[in-house]
Amino acid sequence: MLSQLVYVSNRKPNCTQEEISKILESCKKNNPPLDITGILLYSKKKFIQLVEGESKVITGLYDKIKTDPRHSEVRMISLSPIKQKSFPSWHMGSKELPKEKVNFNTDITKEDETIFNNILGGKEENGERVLNMLKKFF
Repeated sequence: MLSQLVYVSNRKPNCTQEEISKILESCKKNNPPLDITGILLYSKKKFIQLVEGESKVITGLYDKIKTDPRHSEVRMISLSPIKQKSFPSWHMGSKELPKEKVNFNTDITKEDETIFNNILGGKEENGERVLNMLKKFF
């Protein structure tokens, strides 16, 4: 079953920009044969990742992700079946979030700001709202 998984975690201080590059290179190498796509948003302190693919494959990947020493407090926000991928050609799109105010590619309402802060805190569980919010970065 085609599914989408979103998690948030705390980036450890020793996870350098070089480590982020290694993560993205690994995704570009390993994800195509598994038919995994998605996006990674990251800041100096947080990761938000959305992965799409067959349910068993992405839950297995999530089990590996949880043990990665470059982050901590990994919290799944949502795992939902989907009819089609939202990022079908991106084996792992990425964007660094600024340490100051986050700039969205579309207008943001007060409600959107609340949803985004809930995502960062691992408190937003509505997969559709999470997806709609993450799409605003791309």
